[in-house]
Amino acid sequence: MEHLFSAINNIFNFVIPVSDFFWDFPTNFSWYASIPILGNFSLAVMLLIGSGIYFSIRTGFIQVTHFGKGIRILAKKKSDEIGISSLAAFFLSSAMRVGPGNILGVTGAIATGGPGALFWMWVSAFFGMATAYTEAVLAQIFKEKKKDEFVGGLPFYGKVLLGNKLWAGVALSLMYIIYAMCCLPAQGFNVVSSIGQMAEIVTGASMGSASYFYYIVSVLLILVTAYIAFGGIRKVTRVTDGLVPVMAVIYVGVVFLLILLNLGSVPYFFGAVFGGAFTPQAVFGGIFGTVLVQGVKRGLMSNEAGQGTITMAAGAANTDHPCEQGCVQSIGVFLDTMVICTLTGFVVVMAHVWTGNSAEAWFAMDRLPKFLESAKALTPGAAMNAAVAFLLTFCFCLFAFTCLVGMISFSEIAANRISSSKKVIYTVRIVGIFITAFGIACSLAGIELGNLWAISDLGNILIVFANIPLLYLGAKCVFRATAHFKKKDGTPFTSSVIGRSCHYWDERAGKATDKKTDSAR
Repeated sequence: MEHLFSAINNIFNFVIPVSDFFWDFPTNFSWYASIPILGNFSLAVMLLIGSGIYFSIRTGFIQVTHFGKGIRILAKKKSDEIGISSLAAFFLSSAMRVGPGNILGVTGAIATGGPGALFWMWVSAFFGMATAYTEAVLAQIFKEKKKDEFVGGLPFYGKVLLGNKLWAGVALSLMYIIYAMCCLPAQGFNVVSSIGQMAEIVTGASMGSASYFYYIVSVLLILVTAYIAFGGIRKVTRVTDGLVPVMAVIYVGVVFLLILLNLGSVPYFFGAVFGGAFTPQAVFGGIFGTVLVQGVKRGLMSNEAGQGTITMAAGAANTDHPCEQGCVQSIGVFLDTMVICTLTGFVVVMAHVWTGNSAEAWFAMDRLPKFLESAKALTPGAAMNAAVAFLLTFCFCLFAFTCLVGMISFSEIAANRISSSKKVIYTVRIVGIFITAFGIACSLAGIELGNLWAISDLGNILIVFANIPLLYLGAKCVFRATAHFKKKDGTPFTSSVIGRSCHYWDERAGKATDKKTDSAR
């Protein structure tokens, strides 16, 4: 069995250079890299940050002006006979955004690009909020009603914007499904291994991956995942509604405690981040491009703005105007990067482990142990250290689990663009559970499929290259919808607002008109 897993891992060795090529292109060509200033910026960086700047300007920096509006939409109580509420969609998208990348991605970015990478994560997130707004509005404009649910997102608006070509919707759906399925093994691995780590912290005893405990946990995880996945998007949202607030509150609370216990290191944190953003230390390569790319790359891995993958949650929401969910999804990027990722950065940078006498041993560790070792350095006393390690590992476990069920659910929504037949939907669910079981089996065999993270990186950038051009194709629709939203004149949103057919909104406006007519009678 071990030879089989090792062989599979080796097959994916080619992914790392391919992923790096697309992320670094065209800086990996000497003629481009030699261009002053411009040579530091890869196409991916220019697309993501450049598009965020463009959408910020064209929407009047809506991520700032309507931030409060987004909060009020989340707080608004609304009965949803069809689809899910804006709050449920927010939690569902947060289940995907607030994942292991919030710990592993930030820790890895600091290890590779230094603390300055965190600054560029902030920059990309600020402008990425406008990108997330744009793609969420498109998901809402072109969503479709399927019985008592809404389906929408990248495959749906992609199909419409590319001339209603069936192949476009199918291709984008398959791209997302393949990407999600490639990410599932790592998430299954993360859940089981983190539960094992928590058990070791509680018992104080080392547990081998081949122990009965791991097998029982693995079987239970597969059964629970299957139960949730086969309950459809409504059951998934009930789970994420409960878990997302819990994991966010615990994580924020624990890290804030560590910050309070180490207030003297806060100035060092900001000095290291802002200093490293523009003058990277030689130990991290000494080049501006490394810090910048790491920040944008890990920022995308975490908040997924511009990737189009979170748009499935946005399209599932029942709203009064497409732009409402755009404001909500923008807040999701803020929560993910400005709050959760920043807190992770505080722990890693303030601990000084990456620069002290233990730096060499710290760099040799994997990413989660790097983070836990940093937290340990900030925690006084063995008893408190054990409690902090347990709670942070527990949060990591929930991050991975919500991401796991979210990916299966989003794959189901994407599959609806191909076919809404039960056979297709059930097939997606079964394949997702089977691939999750594969990742769990890797954990039981004691093999870490590190190259699967490279597949995730490759999937991220390929979907970005597919999604960003679509956002520009649909930008005029978003800008017109935004102008209508800001006008607040009481008129319903219809096709006439954007000059393009959006069947659901026309049907909704017609029903609203019918109700007014009936009331007048």
